[in-house]
Amino acid sequence: MNLGIQGKRALVIGGTSGLGLACCQSLAAEGVDLAIFARNSETLKRTRSDLTDEFAVRVDTYSGDVTNRADIVSTVELLRDGGGIDILVLNTPRPPSPMRDFLAEDDDSRWEQAYRDQLHAALNVLREATPLLTTNGWGRIIGITSASVKEPLPRHAISSVFRAGVQAALKHLASEIAQFGVTVNSVAPATIATPTFEQFHDLESRVRLTPLGRPGTPEELGATVAFLASYQAGFITGQLIQLDGGRTASLV
Repeated sequence: MNLGIQGKRALVIGGTSGLGLACCQSLAAEGVDLAIFARNSETLKRTRSDLTDEFAVRVDTYSGDVTNRADIVSTVELLRDGGGIDILVLNTPRPPSPMRDFLAEDDDSRWEQAYRDQLHAALNVLREATPLLTTNGWGRIIGITSASVKEPLPRHAISSVFRAGVQAALKHLASEIAQFGVTVNSVAPATIATPTFEQFHDLESRVRLTPLGRPGTPEELGATVAFLASYQAGFITGQLIQLDGGRTASLV
């Protein structure tokens, strides 16, 4: 399927590894130029080299701290001067490890860190980057959240709280900017086999809870994001897409 987004430009937050990198690869495969924002400048250089070797797209990189609003402001200014963006993929850092249940989360520093890394960071990006999209008359915002925002998972207290906040922000934004031709959706993964996931979780036990009987792949998440960025998905907005192999049991 031709998704019709060749020549568009996407800003991908946290696009150098794992799910963020998978989003970059899927978008680049559709001919989307990339602007990747991440902390580590060396990793950014390596990612840019790998992507330009594999795909015939332009890749620009921006090093900064997503929790520092000034870094986001300066990046958005550079993007605006460089022609703006059409697609925003919001992929903020994972919660602190080890994961714990709510009453076991009695360390304020972990809550504060997770707030900054997940909710505060997402608000920084959404507030600053959204105006780049609303002036185009067309745009796509896709957030990467978690299956725990719809049905809380054991030992995911911090993730459930702050990812739900991100989801609420995306839902509000979807209503506010639909008039500008910009859609806002999110993808909520559960058990996706990445090195980071396997470092902090028992993959086998998680798979046993998944009706499809296997973990998802980063490529499947990237393909979902690419579809939501497409023209074909133009009438989908304000939605949370569960990418969980059937694990979430809620009816709505």
